[in-house]
Amino acid sequence: MEANQKKIILTGDRPTGRLHLGHYVGSLKRRVELQNSGEFDEINILIADDQALTDNADNPGKIRDNIINVVLDYLSAGIDPAKTTICVQSALPALHALTFYYMNLVTTARLSRNPTVKAEMQLRGFEDEGLPAGFFTYPVSQAADITAFDATVVPVGEDQLPMIEQTREIVEKFNRTYGETLVLPKAMIPENEFQRRLPGVDGKAKMSKSLGNCIYLSDNAKTVKKQVNGKMFTDPTHLRIEDPGHTEGNVVFTYLDAFCNDDHFREYLPEYANLEEMKDHYRRGGLGDGTCKKFLINVLEETLSPIRAERAKWEADIDTVYDILLAGTAKAVEKTNGTLARVRRAMRIDYFDDRRIVREWEELLKKAQQ
Repeated sequence: MEANQKKIILTGDRPTGRLHLGHYVGSLKRRVELQNSGEFDEINILIADDQALTDNADNPGKIRDNIINVVLDYLSAGIDPAKTTICVQSALPALHALTFYYMNLVTTARLSRNPTVKAEMQLRGFEDEGLPAGFFTYPVSQAADITAFDATVVPVGEDQLPMIEQTREIVEKFNRTYGETLVLPKAMIPENEFQRRLPGVDGKAKMSKSLGNCIYLSDNAKTVKKQVNGKMFTDPTHLRIEDPGHTEGNVVFTYLDAFCNDDHFREYLPEYANLEEMKDHYRRGGLGDGTCKKFLINVLEETLSPIRAERAKWEADIDTVYDILLAGTAKAVEKTNGTLARVRRAMRIDYFDDRRIVREWEELLKKAQQ
């Protein structure tokens, strides 16, 4: 990064539903920390409604209705609109133009090798039903988002690293072809390996609304307790309390790895000094799943209770939430339009910015007549 280059973050979410604990530990909590660190010149959060339509084109109402849910989750988790710009993707026309230009810099063969796209295709059954072109070019759209904001840092989960690599390739190809124009971004992944991809409560690799294996940030205490006690996967070989148990692959302990700290033990389970002591006891036998789940519920409630309370305040003032989104999007329009103008200038297709092109056309005509 150049010494005088601004430090800019772009991150975001598809508004296909309320945000859950996977979103929180994988990105949202870190966004709040970065926002409050004072280390960055700009922080932008994009509500990627266009990208959500690539596999929900037959149900745009689902996307429209969940925009407000996502914004409420942001605000309730600590995103401050005075420090962070929250904006809507579809209201930024520069992103659509950049996506089109970038599509000419990447081949279909390269897109088909993107591991994230392949995994998402399989998850959604597109391999059998046919792949929407918009979904196939998802990485190009994401490259447009990142470069439009001149992002230097993109916080992502580990599964999104191939998307950032694809963006870097597009940036490098553009800069080689048209001259140094676009900023080369870097990925930032969670430091805690257990937060990089939090599984669903049933042990499935990914939380999914359709699978019913999520704990949402807006879930009440009763629902959280029901998800942990009724659905959370433990160790199927740990049949009796005295049986030795396995903590690896045990979702209760995966969640504890992601959420708990030593203070939680002093407050809720003082017989252990830390998580390692608790794990050791479980492995040798004598510690029941019920005790582990009760402790986890207390840990999760300590995280979720203040988020719920803050959300209730914002839900009582939806007009202000709308105004925050409106102001953030207007600011983002100006920013992304500036990038688009710079790209068109580099490509020499900024025909109407001045009459320079007229003089060039005149010279071409003179040469043709000679």
